[in-house]
Amino acid sequence: MLPGTTTRHPSRERSHAPSPRTLPPADARPTRLHLDESDRTHLDLWVEDSTQEAEVDRQIGLGAERIEWNYPPDADFVVLKAPDGTVFCVIS
Repeated sequence: MLPGTTTRHPSRERSHAPSPRTLPPADARPTRLHLDESDRTHLDLWVEDSTQEAEVDRQIGLGAERIEWNYPPDADFVVLKAPDGTVFCVIS
């Protein structure tokens, strides 16, 4: 699994309010880990708009790859696959 990685898209359909399935950050930064209910764990990595592409590039440098996805026109997420096959998103 790649470090620093987060779920469901498009993210604007979801409330950003904490839920029992969301782990709060230990350092109080606006980072959340949400575990989806599915056959595989899917992670969403939430970042600021201005840092999304830099984070995507960083994850690719760590071995992730972009995968083809049917993105909506106003997509605020990029779908990546970790070297172990885990699919995750970088969301702004």
